[in-house]
Amino acid sequence: MSSTLDSGGSRSAWWRELDKGQVIKWTVYVLLLVNWGYYFVEELYISSHTLPQGGSFLEWTREFVTTIDEFAWFGLLFMFELETYALGDKALEKPGVRWTIHGFRLVCYVFIAHTIFAQATNVNEFLKVVQTPEVTGLCQVANDGISFGESYRYTIIDQVNCSEVSSDTRFYYLEPSVITDQDGYDLERKLVWIDLVEACVWLLVLFALELAVWLQNRNITGGRLMLVSHTGKLLYGVLWAAAVYWALEGHWVYAWDESLWILGFWAIENNLSEWRDEIRGEEAPA
Repeated sequence: MSSTLDSGGSRSAWWRELDKGQVIKWTVYVLLLVNWGYYFVEELYISSHTLPQGGSFLEWTREFVTTIDEFAWFGLLFMFELETYALGDKALEKPGVRWTIHGFRLVCYVFIAHTIFAQATNVNEFLKVVQTPEVTGLCQVANDGISFGESYRYTIIDQVNCSEVSSDTRFYYLEPSVITDQDGYDLERKLVWIDLVEACVWLLVLFALELAVWLQNRNITGGRLMLVSHTGKLLYGVLWAAAVYWALEGHWVYAWDESLWILGFWAIENNLSEWRDEIRGEEAPA
C-alpha cells in the first residue's frame, strides 16, 4: 500500500512540476511540421494540374510557394525560440552565436520575400485573366488535358464529367491548362488577394517581433518603440479573420494551419513577456 501511495504521489508531483506551457508550445511546433508535410503533398498535386508539361524554375517555386514559405517560417520560429527562451544571456553574448541566429533569420526573410513576390505575381497575372468567349461549355475542351479549377480543387475534364462539372457558359483560363467558370473566377479573385494580404500582415508581425527582440537585447522594456512593437499584436486579429474565412470556404486545413501559426508566434510573444519580466526584476531596487 505504501509503495502504491508513493508511486501515485510521485506521478502527481511529476505532473505539478511539468511546465505545461512548454508542452503545449512544442505540441504546436510538431503539429506545424505535420502540416508542412501535408502542404508539400498538396502542392505536388496542384502542380500536376497547373504545370503538366513542366515549367521554369520560377514557375515551379511559385507552385511550391507554401512549402518554401513554411520552411522559412520554421526557421524564423526556431531562431526566435532560441533567442527569446532556449539560450541564456551568456550564450547570446558570444558574437558567433548571435550572428548565426541573425544570419539564418536573414536567409529566412529572403525566402519569405519570395513568397510576397509570388503572391503579388499571382494577383498581377489574375488581373490579366479575361473571359474566353470561344468556350461556352466544358465539353468543348474535354479530353484536351484541361482541368477545371475552383478554390484550389481540380478536376480533369473528360467526356464523362464535362456536363456535370459546371453548367455555366462563361469560362476563364486561370492557367494554360486550368479553366474555371464565373463562380470559380469570382472566388479566385478573393483568394489571391487574401493570400497576398495575409503574407503582408505576417511580415508586419515579424517586424514587430524583431523590434521587441532588438529592444529587449538592450534591456529596454518600455517607451514609444516598445509600444510600436506591441501594436503588432493587433495584427493577429486580421490573421484570425483569415482563418475564419478559410473555414467558411471549406478549407479546414488552411484554417487549422493559420491557427497553429498564430499559436506558435503567441508562444514567442509569451517568451518575450517572461523575458521583460526578468529584465524588470533585475532592474528593480533591492
